[in-house]
Amino acid sequence: MKLLIAIVQDKDSNRLSSALVKENFRATKLASTGGFLRAGNTTFMIGVDDDQVDSVMNVIRNSCKVREQLVTPVTPMSGTTDSYLPLPVEVQVGGATVFVLPVDRFEHF
Repeated sequence: MKLLIAIVQDKDSNRLSSALVKENFRATKLASTGGFLRAGNTTFMIGVDDDQVDSVMNVIRNSCKVREQLVTPVTPMSGTTDSYLPLPVEVQVGGATVFVLPVDRFEHF
């Protein structure tokens, strides 16, 4: 048995949740916040048998897309900010970060 922990952007959350239900995978959703962009994320915890990992990974891959987004960098930590003019920078957001962990024991009550 494996536990998949998938961290996805909030924009992909509903699409992934619907796709998992459609494929009969159960998941627990947790609200989370990313450290880089300080934007909302959703963390999915999905428990599956070993032979279902690839199927879940395909659902995640097809539901969570990488996008380009303009962001304004935060103010520098040192120095004066008098002459600092932050310009928007294009970064990649979205997609999914997935951790696959072994599960020694699973109980459902």
